[in-house]
Amino acid sequence: MEEVQPEGVGDKYSLIVPTYNERLNIALLVYLVFKHLRDVDFEIIIVDDGSPDGTQDVVKQLQQVYGDDRILLRARPRKLGLGTAYSHGLKHASGNFVVIMDADLSHHPKYLPSFIKKQQETGASIVTGTRYVKGGGVHGWNLMRKLTSRGANVLAQTFLWPGVSDLTGSFRLYRKSVLEDLISSCVSKGYVFQMEMIVRASRKQYHIEEVPITFVDRVFGSSKLGGSEIVEYLKGLAYLLVTT
Repeated sequence: MEEVQPEGVGDKYSLIVPTYNERLNIALLVYLVFKHLRDVDFEIIIVDDGSPDGTQDVVKQLQQVYGDDRILLRARPRKLGLGTAYSHGLKHASGNFVVIMDADLSHHPKYLPSFIKKQQETGASIVTGTRYVKGGGVHGWNLMRKLTSRGANVLAQTFLWPGVSDLTGSFRLYRKSVLEDLISSCVSKGYVFQMEMIVRASRKQYHIEEVPITFVDRVFGSSKLGGSEIVEYLKGLAYLLVTT
């Protein structure tokens, strides 16, 4: 992976990580972020939705190790949706760039330097990780889940013409002001949220770049994607087709 050199202009990166029952993953994620962003000014904002498994206790221990200025716990009382989790984290972000990523290690922090380097080289407003270009891929999914994900993207590409290859991915870097604008424009709260964000970004003609990533299925815990999310996706696709 590329080494990121300090740009010298005061850029700071706020990583917003929503969690629910990620006690077994969050410490390793934080360690890997610190490992791969040695020369970068960043903070990690963990938005936990009342996890009953002790995730918040682990985060508080991590604050003792890394400092509560680098690890920010911004908890909520219960599960309130992915979109609102990002909105909540954004209120506490002090960086001028924001990274959104999952806590379950499916988004490996080793790609963060590539995201930052791509943004610095191109001046992009958004850098998104993609599984569907050369160098990207998926590891650990069965055939049905691969087909579901690929089918979702093909449907969206066909009807929405978003100009990016991976609409349902959720590993992205945004200029903070751009993310604030997009969140205020979006109405989706669940699985469709990521797709709506990137479609609206394309319609607003924000500069979007892509970085190939390999998505790895979670090692610990269970996936939160189920039949209800797929139904919501189809509803969201129809909504975006009409409104964008």
